[in-house]
Amino acid sequence: MEKTKDFHKLSGAGLLISLGVIFGDIGTSPLYVFKAIIGDNIITTDLIYGGLSCIFWTLTLQTTVKYVLITLKADNKGEGGILSLFSLVKRRAKWLIFPAMIGAAALLADGMITPPITVSSAIEGLKIYNKDLPTVPIVIGIISLLFIIQRFGTSVVGRVFGPLMFIWFTMMGVFGFNYLVELPEIVKAINPYYAIQILINYPNAWFILGAVFLCTTGAEALYSDLGHCGRSNVRISWIYVKICLLLNYFGQGVWLFQHQGAYLNDQNPFYLLMPEWFLTTGITIATIAAIIASQAMISGSFTLISEGVRLNIWPKVKINYPSNQKGQLYVPSINLLLWIGCMIVILIFQESRNMEAAYGLAINTTFLATTILIIAYLYKIHTPKYLIIIFAIVYLVIEFAFLVGNVAKIAHGGWLTLLLASFIFAVMLCWWWARKIKNNFVRYVDIEGYYPVLSELSEDESVPRFASQLVYLTSANFRSEIESKIVYSILQKKPKRADVYWLVHVDVTDEPYTNEYKVDHLIDGKLIRIDFRLGFRVEQRISLLFRKVVEELVKNNEVEITSRYKTLQKYNMVGDFRFVVLEKVVSRSNNLKFFERMVMDVYNMLHRLSLSEERGFGLDSSFVTIERVPLVVSGTKEIEIKRVYWKK
Repeated sequence: MEKTKDFHKLSGAGLLISLGVIFGDIGTSPLYVFKAIIGDNIITTDLIYGGLSCIFWTLTLQTTVKYVLITLKADNKGEGGILSLFSLVKRRAKWLIFPAMIGAAALLADGMITPPITVSSAIEGLKIYNKDLPTVPIVIGIISLLFIIQRFGTSVVGRVFGPLMFIWFTMMGVFGFNYLVELPEIVKAINPYYAIQILINYPNAWFILGAVFLCTTGAEALYSDLGHCGRSNVRISWIYVKICLLLNYFGQGVWLFQHQGAYLNDQNPFYLLMPEWFLTTGITIATIAAIIASQAMISGSFTLISEGVRLNIWPKVKINYPSNQKGQLYVPSINLLLWIGCMIVILIFQESRNMEAAYGLAINTTFLATTILIIAYLYKIHTPKYLIIIFAIVYLVIEFAFLVGNVAKIAHGGWLTLLLASFIFAVMLCWWWARKIKNNFVRYVDIEGYYPVLSELSEDESVPRFASQLVYLTSANFRSEIESKIVYSILQKKPKRADVYWLVHVDVTDEPYTNEYKVDHLIDGKLIRIDFRLGFRVEQRISLLFRKVVEELVKNNEVEITSRYKTLQKYNMVGDFRFVVLEKVVSRSNNLKFFERMVMDVYNMLHRLSLSEERGFGLDSSFVTIERVPLVVSGTKEIEIKRVYWKK
C-alpha cells in the first residue's frame, strides 16, 4: 500500500505505471481512427487535412483541456471516475444521480466494446499475409482467455504493462515520425480551418465526426484510473503519449497523402507505416497493447460496479479480492456479463470496421454525463460563473455535435450500444428507485421510549435467552430512532431476550477510503449502538469490523461479553453472538402506481439474483437469523363487512 501511495507523487515509476494503466484505451486508437475516417471514401487532400485537424483539436480540447487540465482537479481524496465525481456533488441536487447512472451505464457498455474492437484491429493486421484469414476465432480465444485470468488477479501482469506500453507508444511515434519527415508541411493541418471546412462542406461530415471521436474514447480512463497513479504522473506522461499519438496520426496522414485518389480497400494505414520486415513484431506489440487496453477497461468496470453497490445503484454482488494490492478486485458476475457482451459484439460485427459505429456512442454519452457533473463541481468550488458558463457552452456544444455524429451511426451498429447501455441503466434505475419506494414506507420510532422494556426483558428469566449478544442492522441515521420493525422483532414477533442488544448502522461516505466508527451506550451494559462510516470503495465486512470494535470495547472495559449461563460464566467463556437481518418485503403491491409496481417486480427479480443481505454485509451465515417483515405500502382501506349468526 505504501508503494501505491508513492506512485501518486511525480516519479519515474509513477510515470511508467501511468503509461500501462491509464493510456491503454486511448493509446490503441490509432489502430482504427483513420481507417474509420476514410472508410469507403476516395482518399483526398481535404479528407486527410480535415481528418488530421479534427483529430488534433479533439485530442487538445477534449482530452488535454477538459480531462487532463480540468477534470483531474475533481479528485475525491485522490480517486477519480464518474461515481467518485458524483459523490462529490450529489448533495447539490438530487437529479444528478441520473447523469451519474447514465454515464456509468454507458461506461460499462463501452467495456463490452473496447476489447473486441482493439483486439480485432490488432489481429486483423495478419490479413496483410493472408486476406482470407479467419480472425474471429483468434479474437474470441484471446478475449476469452483474458476474462478467464481475471479471477487470479492481474497485479503481477500489471507490473510489466508500463514498459510494454512505453515500447508501444515509442514504436508508434518512431514510425509516424519516419513518414512525417517526408512531408513536414502536413503539420499545417493543425490549423482549425481544415476541420471547420470539412465539417461544413463534406457530404458525410457527421459520419466523419463520429469517426474522429474515436481518437479520444480513452479520455474517461484518464479520470477513472486517477487513483492508481496520481494527477502529476498522469499529466506529465500524457505529454509523451500525446506527442507519440500525433506523430503516428500525422505519419498515417502522409502515407494517405501519397496514395490520393485510391481506396483503402480494408487496408489499415497504421500497419502500412511499418517496414515489411517489422510487420510480425509490430502486430505482436499491437496485440499486447490491445490486451492491456482491454484489461484496463475490465478492471475499471469492476471498480465501477463495486462503487455502484456501495452507492445503492447496483444489486449486491460477490466481490473478490485476488491480492492485497490497492484497486485489485474481481466481480464474477460482471466478468461473465462483460464476456457475454464481448461475444455478442464479436459475433454480430465480425470485423473491427463494423464495430466502429457501435463504439463511439457509449463513451460519448459518458462524456456528456461527466460534463454535467463537472459543471456542478465547478459551482461547488465557487468557480467564477462566467468561466462555468464558458466551459458549459464549449463542451456541451462540442459533445452534442459528436453525439449527432455518433447517432447518425445508430443504424450501422450504434443500436447495439444503445441496447447494452439501456439494459444496464434500467438495472441501475430499478434498483435505486425500488430502494426509494421501500424507504418511503419504513417507519421509525423514538427508541428512548423502549429503554425500560428492553432493560427489563434482558433480565426476565421467564423468557428463554435468544442469544447472549443480539445484533441488529439498522438503517436509522439518528441514535434517537429505530425502525418499528426491529422493536416488533424483539418484543412481539417472538420476544428475544439477550444480555446485550446491539444496533449496527453503516453510513457510506462521499470519500473513498473512510474507515471510522462511533459508539453510543444507549442503555449502560444493555443497549449499544455502533455507527460505521465507510468510504464508497471500502469493502463492507461488517462481521469482521464489528468483532474488531467489540474487542476494543472489551479491552477498554466498556462492555462485558462473558456468557451469563452459570456453567460458562464459571469458566469465563464468551457468550454467543447472533445477528438478526430483517428482510423488508413490500406487501399489498397492488396499491402501488403502475410504474412503481413494474419497478418493484424488476427489483424482486434482481433481488433473487443478487447476494443476500447477510452475504452482502460480510456476515457469517451460521450466526445470522433472517426475518422477513412486511412493509405496508398504503393505509388500510375501509372494508365493510357484515356479521351474521348461524342458526342452530
